[in-house]
Amino acid sequence: MFRWKATAATFAIAALALTGCAGGGDAGDGGDGSGGTLTLGAIIEPLTLDPAGSEWGNRSPYYQAMYDTLLVATPEGTIEPWLATAWEYNDDNTVLTMTLRDDVTFSDGSELTADVVVENLQRFKDGTSPDASYFALVDTFEAVDESTVAITLSEPNPALLNYLTRDAGLIASSEAIAAGDLATNPVGSGPYIYDASTSVPGTSYRYTANPDYWNPDVQHYDNLVINVLSDATAALNAIKAGEANAVKLLTSNDLAEVEAAGWTINSNELDFAGLLLLDRDGVQAEALKDVRVRQALNYAFDREGLLAAMENGNGTVTGQVFPESSAAYDPALDDYYGYDPEKARELLAEAGYADGFTLSMPSSAFFGSTLYTLIDQQLADIGVTTEYTDPGSNFIADLLAPKFPASYMTLEQNPDWQLIQFMVAPEAIFNPFRTESDELNALIEEFQFGDEATQDAAAQEINTYLVENAWFSPWYRVQGNVPSDANTVVEMLPTNTYPAIYDIYPAN
Repeated sequence: MFRWKATAATFAIAALALTGCAGGGDAGDGGDGSGGTLTLGAIIEPLTLDPAGSEWGNRSPYYQAMYDTLLVATPEGTIEPWLATAWEYNDDNTVLTMTLRDDVTFSDGSELTADVVVENLQRFKDGTSPDASYFALVDTFEAVDESTVAITLSEPNPALLNYLTRDAGLIASSEAIAAGDLATNPVGSGPYIYDASTSVPGTSYRYTANPDYWNPDVQHYDNLVINVLSDATAALNAIKAGEANAVKLLTSNDLAEVEAAGWTINSNELDFAGLLLLDRDGVQAEALKDVRVRQALNYAFDREGLLAAMENGNGTVTGQVFPESSAAYDPALDDYYGYDPEKARELLAEAGYADGFTLSMPSSAFFGSTLYTLIDQQLADIGVTTEYTDPGSNFIADLLAPKFPASYMTLEQNPDWQLIQFMVAPEAIFNPFRTESDELNALIEEFQFGDEATQDAAAQEINTYLVENAWFSPWYRVQGNVPSDANTVVEMLPTNTYPAIYDIYPAN
């Protein structure tokens, strides 16, 4: 058993263009594998059904239905065996050796072997998935024998086991890979088989139970339907009409109506919302180079008020980017920066900005106009003027170019090493100005090469450093919701926005 230190990793903005129609949900009569039809609502469709181009997060259920992963993440926050029954590292954590199950066949009748696993892992590393960088530190994948795989790293990657519970760990049939049509004709060893004849790509994805599935205890239904419900109205209508059993919601705005329909609210807090103060060296915004200015921006925001206004109070105020499930988490850092405009103005004056300054940021209609009005008001109160540019569909690309010194954003709170590699390390994607310091680099190195106790201590120090030096201005942790009807139980993951297919099952 491997203990999680935190949650998952991808940025939280997407173009949700397609509105799906819900098909009638018919929860089963109770026993595993005896269950009728499970109908789910998702907020976005998969761009491909090929694991080599896959994503996780809100797209995970489409893949998890058809394919097994090498390891599995649980609602309890552990990593457990799945296609791999056991694993161990060498002494310097640069070789991961995994033992595979010997009773797994794909839905085309072919068998799981180490060669098949190696082929899939290499395809993911070389493929088009936005998460292909998960294997950036991998030198080689090797089939040691028919049931043993060795992954050799150029240097330790403390997040590797986590990655193997996600899209990087998805395994497809080698024969299907050779056929070259996995994007539309997926073949895996998962609990369900994709039914292309009744599916409507972009709108509705339908599956039937795999009769030869190796783990029937988690195969709770005879049929699975995943409908794309890409706006809040479509999702709420499906809930009220009883056209689904569980639905991922875009926001927390309709929770009262969902509960009034007799549904249970299942939730987690995976994302944080706030400002990314990216230009910490003052390349584009000279003022941000001074830590007192970044601290002032933290004191400027009424986090409780923002949570109430933007999320109807659903979430938790925070001043840190590491989540509660992290070894780095320190409750005292949640309110390290209280709402104190006077303190903010004092800090700006000390830094030489008594008359304020102008802060350029991108805007997006995705987040709504109310958000930017609130930001404008609270920054204006300390003398900071906001200047917005709307990059349209290039919002993320321009932010990471980097074309802006700061931005509002919601980002997933990742497991510790993933978070460091995602938004803290010099090469991190959400550290586009490549900010670094000797102190922080030393702590990152301690984490990467240390044992678990060393990693926990280093993570705590990294978190404290980020808060004290105001690398970000987090406001609150966002409540994510996957409500379910009276016939359906949903167990949320601490590490993904969408629950695992295995953790959605009949209530009776």
